[in-house]
Amino acid sequence: MNRVYVCSCFGVTEKQVKEHADAGACTPRQIASACKAGTDCGSCVRRIQAILGRGNCPRRELVDQGKPALVADGAVDAVVELPEAA
Repeated sequence: MNRVYVCSCFGVTEKQVKEHADAGACTPRQIASACKAGTDCGSCVRRIQAILGRGNCPRRELVDQGKPALVADGAVDAVVELPEAA
């Protein structure tokens, strides 16, 4: 099996970074939250940026609203309406 490591500090492969990106990670910081890549020596951050590219983020709207972009499988976002104060 041929593995291309992006982060040698934590053994994170290019395939793993792409999987996290497909799951909604848009930035190196979100990749770091998902798998720690880029949080030790930092030498892989530019490679992570290159993998992510500058394309549209499928969940950019959530990020812009300050909501988490990465959601665990099977998780459902719920909106709760609170009554207005009188």
